[in-house]
Amino acid sequence: MPKRSTFFSFHYQPDSWRASQVRNIGVVDGNQPARDNDWEAIKRGGDRAIQNWIDAQLKGKSCTIVLIGQNTAKRKWVDYEIENSWNNNKGLLGIHIHKLKDRFGIQSLKGSNPFSHFTVNRDGQSLANVVPVYDPPYWNSQDVYRYIATNLSDWIENAIWVRNNYG
Repeated sequence: MPKRSTFFSFHYQPDSWRASQVRNIGVVDGNQPARDNDWEAIKRGGDRAIQNWIDAQLKGKSCTIVLIGQNTAKRKWVDYEIENSWNNNKGLLGIHIHKLKDRFGIQSLKGSNPFSHFTVNRDGQSLANVVPVYDPPYWNSQDVYRYIATNLSDWIENAIWVRNNYG
């Protein structure tokens, strides 16, 4: 099976180290992260520049993977990426990454489901009831990494199937 082209959404400052571990698993073609200097230049351009950068990164992607850290839910740009991905019929999934160690060897607390404050139909159904979210069942960071690496391709295919088959 060919690698899927994916977009990774996460809270940059606290979770970039954890996110890079998942991005480097190698089973997907992911968006290239903005280098710190590039990101500072993008941010200086204001909200419109950030939105344009995100839109360009999402173009041509088949799935968005939200890497859920302690404070990912309700982040302005993560919310934008979720909404944009759903509205453009991209597969969407979440993975809790709080048990992966950061660059200092520290795990964090589990974050809230970032899909829970979105509704997907007139009946008010929560996106959290539609989008698959995975929480690796291990506490050891290496076991968590292996679990994600083993399952990531299947999770992506499932997310794409869910989005393609959602009314």
